[in-house]
Amino acid sequence: MSAPTPSAPTDPDMTDLVGKLARIPSGRRGKWVVLGVWIIALIALGSFAGNLTGAQKNDSVTWLPDSAESTQAFKLAEKFGNSEHVPVVLVYERTSGITDADRVAVGADAARFKQLEHVVVDNVLGPIPSGDGQAVEILLPIDMGTEGWPRLTDVVTEIKDGAGDRPAGLSFYVTGPAGYAAEFGAAFKGIDGLLLYSAAAVVIVILLLTYGPMLWALPLIAAGFALTIAQSAVYGATQLGLTVNAQSQGILTVLVFGAGTDYALLLVARYREELRRHTDKHAAMAVALHRAGPAVLASGSTVIIAMLALLVAEMNSTKGIGPVCAIGVAVALAAMLTLLPALLVIVGRWIFWPRHPDFGTADHTESGLWARIGLFIADRPRPVWIVTALALVGLAFGVVGLQSNGIANKDSFVGSSNAVTGTEVLERHFDAGTGQPVIVIAQSARADAVAAAVRATPGIAAPTPPMVKDDLVYLEGTLSDPPDSKAADATVDRVRAAVHTVDDQAKIGGGTAVVLDIKRAVAHDNRVIVPVVLAIVMVILMVLLRAVLAPIVLTATVVLSYFAALGLSRWIFDLVGFVGTDAGLPLLAFVFLVALGIDYNIFLMSRVHEEAKKHGTRHGALIGLSATGGVITSAGLVLAGTFAVFATMPVVTFAEMGIVIAVGVLLDTVIVRSILVTALTLDIGDRIWWPSALARPRTETVAESVVSVGK
Repeated sequence: MSAPTPSAPTDPDMTDLVGKLARIPSGRRGKWVVLGVWIIALIALGSFAGNLTGAQKNDSVTWLPDSAESTQAFKLAEKFGNSEHVPVVLVYERTSGITDADRVAVGADAARFKQLEHVVVDNVLGPIPSGDGQAVEILLPIDMGTEGWPRLTDVVTEIKDGAGDRPAGLSFYVTGPAGYAAEFGAAFKGIDGLLLYSAAAVVIVILLLTYGPMLWALPLIAAGFALTIAQSAVYGATQLGLTVNAQSQGILTVLVFGAGTDYALLLVARYREELRRHTDKHAAMAVALHRAGPAVLASGSTVIIAMLALLVAEMNSTKGIGPVCAIGVAVALAAMLTLLPALLVIVGRWIFWPRHPDFGTADHTESGLWARIGLFIADRPRPVWIVTALALVGLAFGVVGLQSNGIANKDSFVGSSNAVTGTEVLERHFDAGTGQPVIVIAQSARADAVAAAVRATPGIAAPTPPMVKDDLVYLEGTLSDPPDSKAADATVDRVRAAVHTVDDQAKIGGGTAVVLDIKRAVAHDNRVIVPVVLAIVMVILMVLLRAVLAPIVLTATVVLSYFAALGLSRWIFDLVGFVGTDAGLPLLAFVFLVALGIDYNIFLMSRVHEEAKKHGTRHGALIGLSATGGVITSAGLVLAGTFAVFATMPVVTFAEMGIVIAVGVLLDTVIVRSILVTALTLDIGDRIWWPSALARPRTETVAESVVSVGK
C-alpha cells in the first residue's frame, strides 16, 4: 500500500468550481452555516407537510386529461347534479330464498340509511328483489362533494355500523363503486406513517450492517429533513394545479428515503476512503465531495430529468408523479450533498465506531469480495457477459405472459374483502353492471334517437328514461357484464359508436368508460415517454463520460435489466395469485428502473472513468468495481428494501409495484452492474470510451491489471 498523502494540499483540482463548492459544507465555519440553513427551512416549511394528504385526488376521473370523453361526460353531468354522486350497493342474500322477515329488515335498513348525511335521498333505488328470489339490493347514491374518498369512507362506515339486526342466515354486503372506494380509503389510511416507519427501519438495518451502531443516525436525520421539506414543496405545487394521489405520495416517501440513502452511502464510502489519507476531517470531506459529488449529482439529475419526462403524459396521475418524484429527489440530493457532509464533519471520526478510518489505516476494499469477483471476471470477460446476458434474456421471456390491461375490482385486494364478496353475490343474482352504469349525455333535440341507440346496443340491459335539462339529455344504461371486464369495455365502444352516429357531440362516460380511457391514455404515454426517457439517459451519460459507446452499452444493459425484472416479477405474481397488473405499471416501472438503474452505472463508471485516466480501462474497471462494489450493493439493498415495503400493503397495485422495482433494483446492483457491465468493460477495453482520448489503445494487458489490483 502506498504511503498516505498529507492533508494539504488536499487535491490538485480543488481550485475549480466543484472544489470551491465542496469546501462550503466541509468548512470549519461553513458546516455550521449549512446546518443552520436546513434548520431554518425545516421550521419555516415543515408545517405544510401535514397538509399533503388532504390535497390528494384519488378519484380516477381526475387522473384523465380534459380531452378524454369520459372526463367531458363527467363535467357535463354536473348540470344534472349527479357528477359527484357515487353509488354504494347493498346486497342481502339468502340462498334458500328471501323471507318476509328478511324483507322487513331490509326495508328498515333502507329507511334508516336514507337519513344519513350525504346520501342523495331522491335517487335511492330499492329494495329491489332479484329474479331468483334469493337476494335484495339497495342503491344509495352518496354525494362525495370535494372531499372524495374520505367522505365515501365515512359514509360507508356509518352504513356498516348502522345496519339493523338481521334475521339469522341473511347475509349483508356493501359493494359497488363507493364500497370499493371505502375499502381503498381504509387501506390507504395511515399509509404515510406505515411507509415512513418501514422505510426508516430498512435504512437503519442496512446502515447498521454496513457501518456499525452509530453512523446510521446521520443519513436518517438528513433523509427526515429532506422528506418533510419535500412534502411541503409538493403541497405547495398542488395549490398550483399538480395532481397528487395516494400512490404518488407513497412513492415520494419511499423514494426520498431510498434514493437519499443511496447518495448518502456513496458519499460516506468516499469520505471514509479520504479519512485514511488525510489527518484533517475537513480536508477529507472536501476531497470526498469533490470526487464523489459530480457522480452523485449526475445520478440525481438523471432521476430528476427522467421523472420530469412524465410531464408529457396524457394521464394527469402519471403527469403528477413526475414532478412529485423530481421534487423529492432534488431535495434528497441537496440534503445529502450539503446537510449530511456538514453533520459528518461536525461529529468527526468517532461516528464510524467501532471501525475508525484513522489516518494511514488500510483500505480492505482492494482485497475484498468485489476485488476477487473482478479478478474472476478479468480472466474470462466475454464468456461471463454472454452467459449473464442470456440468463437475463431468459428471465425477460416472462413478459410474454404479463397481463397489463388493468386489475378487476374483485382482484384488487390482497386477502378477503367485503366489497369483493358483495360483487360476487351481486353477479349471481343481478345484472353484473349494477351500480356502475354507462352515462350518455347528448343534445336534447336528439333525445329519442339517442335513447333508441342505447337501447339497441348489445350489452346494455336496462337504460333509464331520458332526463332533459335545457339543451342536454341525460340517460344511463346498465351493463350486462361486470363493469371491469373486457366485455364491458367492448360495450362502451359499441355505445359510443351507436350514439355518435346519431349525435357526434354526445359524450359517453361512467366508471367503465373512465377505466377504458385510462388504458388508452396509458398506451399513448408508453409510446411517447419511453423513447424520451432513453434519450435523456443517453445524453446525460454522454456528457458525464465524454463518450458515445459507453452510454449506449450502459443504457442497453439497463433496458435488458428492466425486461428481466418485469419477466421475473410476472412469475412471482402468478406464484402469489395476483391476477393482472395495473395498466400504468410497466411504464412507471420502466421510468423508475431505468433512471435508478443508470444511477448505479454512473456510480460505477464514473469511478472507472476516473481510474482509467491514471491506470487504463482494464485496471480502472477492476479498481472501480472493488472500490464501489460494497457501497453500491448496500445502496441497492436499501432501495430494494424500501420499495419492497409496498409489497406488504393490502392493495395489489401497490404490492406489484413494490415487487417489480425491488426485483429490478436487486438484479441491477447484484448482476447487471457488478457482473455484466464489468465484463463488457473489460472485453471492450479502451474502445468503450470512443470517441474520447481514452479510447486510444494502451499497452496494458489484462494480466498486468490483475497483478496490479491483486497487490
